[in-house]
Amino acid sequence: MATIKIKQVRSRIGAPKDQKSTLLALGLHKISQIVEVEDTPSLRGMIRKVHHLVSVID
Repeated sequence: MATIKIKQVRSRIGAPKDQKSTLLALGLHKISQIVEVEDTPSLRGMIRKVHHLVSVID
């Protein structure tokens, strides 16, 4: 499977609880942290939910 790199670019302070939980489920804990995960439809949905807090790196 292909992998995708995700970087947290904005703080989760002030975000709703479900978005904070989504960031934790993606493995992101602090700003500028980069995680590499498998590219699946469920993870794409999670990224879409917090698209304003993260960036996808090529």
